[in-house]
Amino acid sequence: MARVSGQLDELGMLTALGAAIRSARQAKELSQEALADAAGIDRSHMGKIERGERNVTILNIARIAKALSSSPSTLLAAPNW
Repeated sequence: MARVSGQLDELGMLTALGAAIRSARQAKELSQEALADAAGIDRSHMGKIERGERNVTILNIARIAKALSSSPSTLLAAPNW
């Protein structure tokens, strides 16, 4: 289990969300840096989100979804929940 902000991601939810974001980004053929820039998020923070190392706020999920021309519900519908 990944340690996230001093706690464990016991359910693997952050890892699954990060994988969904990475998959959507790669499908759009965007670099991590391009997605981070479009979403207004620091590139290193985006990397940590994709690796499931950060607890993502709903506002950042919405920003990322918008940058991917997607919806938050699509990203949250990751297959491994």
